[in-house]
Amino acid sequence: MSKTYSKTRILVECALMIALGTVLANIKIFELHNGGAVTLFSMVPFILVSFRHGAKWGLFTGFVNSLLQMLLGFYAPPAPGLLPLVGMILLDYVLAFTLLGLACVFAKPFKNRLLGVAVGTAIVCLIRFLCSFLSGVLIWGNLNEGLPEWVYSLTYNGSYMLPETILSVVAVVLLHKAAPKLFQAD
Repeated sequence: MSKTYSKTRILVECALMIALGTVLANIKIFELHNGGAVTLFSMVPFILVSFRHGAKWGLFTGFVNSLLQMLLGFYAPPAPGLLPLVGMILLDYVLAFTLLGLACVFAKPFKNRLLGVAVGTAIVCLIRFLCSFLSGVLIWGNLNEGLPEWVYSLTYNGSYMLPETILSVVAVVLLHKAAPKLFQAD
């Protein structure tokens, strides 16, 4: 297989995973009023790209997805100002979705591939939660309903990211058990 054919094939696969992730992101099991939702495995396609093709392709695919998520569902706090708006774009979209592509990096130290897949998935989901948590404390704090910003952000973001993380880890583990070759580059 030529190098050009291989890169083209990976690029097409990444585009398909972005499309699949976008469709899955729109299947919402539970949605909150200020953004954030439990979706039907919407992070799994990006995590899968990371395992199949490495961090470079995983980060690229996650970044493209972050831009698409902004285009399709951008939600800004009331009168945010320029600096909070930039912070929100970086934390809630760009970093949160791009860093899903690092799942393979966190899985690498584990000799047991299934355990590595589970841990890598859980860690990138935790990183996405941390991005949302920081955004909640730094940018969305004015919506705190009388609570300290960190408590509000922890409970608000945890209410959808914890179930989303559990669903993603379970899905990736079951997918790996059923079809381990999906987690290997061709």
